[in-house]
Amino acid sequence: MDNFHYISSEVLSLETVHEIISHHKSIALSEEAKVNIQKCREYLDEKMISEETPIYGINTGFGSLCNVKISNENLSQLQENLVKSHACGTGEEVPLAIVKLMLLLKIQSLSYGYSGVQLETVERLIAFYNNDILPVVFTQGSLGASGDLAPLAHLALPLLGEGEVYFEGKKQKASIVLNKFGWEPIVLQSKEGLALLNGTQFMSAYGVHILMKSVKYSYLADLIAAISLEGFDGRIEPFNELIHYIRPHKGQIVTANRVLDFLIGSEITAQKKSHVQDPYSFRCVPQVHGASKDAIDYARKIFKTEINSVTDNPNIFIESDQIISGGNFHGQPLALALDF
Repeated sequence: MDNFHYISSEVLSLETVHEIISHHKSIALSEEAKVNIQKCREYLDEKMISEETPIYGINTGFGSLCNVKISNENLSQLQENLVKSHACGTGEEVPLAIVKLMLLLKIQSLSYGYSGVQLETVERLIAFYNNDILPVVFTQGSLGASGDLAPLAHLALPLLGEGEVYFEGKKQKASIVLNKFGWEPIVLQSKEGLALLNGTQFMSAYGVHILMKSVKYSYLADLIAAISLEGFDGRIEPFNELIHYIRPHKGQIVTANRVLDFLIGSEITAQKKSHVQDPYSFRCVPQVHGASKDAIDYARKIFKTEINSVTDNPNIFIESDQIISGGNFHGQPLALALDF
């Protein structure tokens, strides 16, 4: 099935993301991912029965209420309230291309089996993705330090039949779209609201979207520079590899080589010049474009790691029989890359 991408533990590269998006591929969970999700949920359900000690975010309140134990009969209501209370974003709506990426990256993160969600919940997110049911999310509200709580709450709200979505070219109530498909709202189990809201998929989606454009623009900038050099009757010497090997920044070397490749066989650059050297705007193309390439490469490394990570909290480790509360939701690694 050529137009399907199967979510699995294999590394999700930016190239793969671009292919999924540009070829409008549908997504599905691999059998491995399904097993991982189900095993984790079953472990958590058994733990809830056998463990009397409160477990943060699973049968306790959140934040400063972390020591308040919640009775089992109220756990679904707790998770639902968490989603609703954090769906308080404001400002402009997030572009739908970014929202679709958010769905893809949230599904990927939940598929590893460290988050304790129901398989049904992930399958519904996949159904949203494949049917272009795109939740209305707002640009303002993420703190980053606690992950993307507000944007991800808006992403999760339609699972409950709440909030709004774009479907078939218009904005409408999520409950109406669920009815069209004959879907019941998801009844969130323990931990699920937190798994859906904790994470960096809002930041990551923007970063990946920008990166895919940046790589293209970087290539076009080199091509335009080569054409401009010819238009100016510029000199080829500043692109000589000897110059760049004594200041061997990777991006600088790559840029110089690329421009030389573009200009192979150029009669204009080969002809005798009347001027001794070019302005900075031509002479420093390898240094300027190259620095941007190095920044893009750094950002690629960060975002590739992030989109193949589990960023909710707490995390469930079946093999070591531990549920550990940490801080994988923190956006600082992405913030520094986004500054670039």
